[in-house]
Amino acid sequence: MQKNVIETLMGALVLLVAGGFLVFAYEGSQLHVEDGYTVSGRFSNASGIALGSDIRIGGIKIGVVSDMKLDPSSYDAVVSMQIGGSTKLPKDSSAAIVSSGLLGEKFIQITPGGGDAMLADGGKIDYTQSAVNIEELIGKFVFSGGGVDKDKKAPESGSTATP
Repeated sequence: MQKNVIETLMGALVLLVAGGFLVFAYEGSQLHVEDGYTVSGRFSNASGIALGSDIRIGGIKIGVVSDMKLDPSSYDAVVSMQIGGSTKLPKDSSAAIVSSGLLGEKFIQITPGGGDAMLADGGKIDYTQSAVNIEELIGKFVFSGGGVDKDKKAPESGSTATP
């Protein structure tokens, strides 16, 4: 009987420590924004972006991606962004999906506009730029001949070119 009590207490202690780690991981991940407002943007290609992806201005995190949906009529990705309340965005701001390096994580980069009117809760960012597909760009470069003009012949080695 004594052995069962010790095993039960050890199991409870392990569960308590695991719960503490989960709370610590959630708080440290910054996936939530306590106060703020939500804006949305339409992207033709939102690859690399997921729930919880960063929203940044000048490299500083100002929010997270809170929802992603597909518009059934235009087939655009509609991305909802939770922006922190201390950051006000002008209505003419633009959003682009960029990468933090050649193969780094993707995030949404906001470029603030110059207008006086600010986006309110539920506002829309009209100027968006979709993600660049690196594999597609490399494929175009490789299969296009790498920029070599096929109509012009290169001078033969050993011959001198005269104008």
